[in-house]
Amino acid sequence: MMQDLVWFKSSYSDSSNPSDCVEIATTPAAIHVRDSKHTAGPRLQLSPEAWTDFVSYASES
Repeated sequence: MMQDLVWFKSSYSDSSNPSDCVEIATTPAAIHVRDSKHTAGPRLQLSPEAWTDFVSYASES
């Protein structure tokens, strides 16, 4: 299942260093998040509702 994910740079990932970004992969049940520099490293799996809450919170600054 995890190998079937299609990863892409998040539109919310904005940095002056293009190699510093967050990649996401979406499924109907979850948003998967990883560091583009460490693709084999730890990953987060969030519900769509939790992702929406996170993006809302992160964009407040």
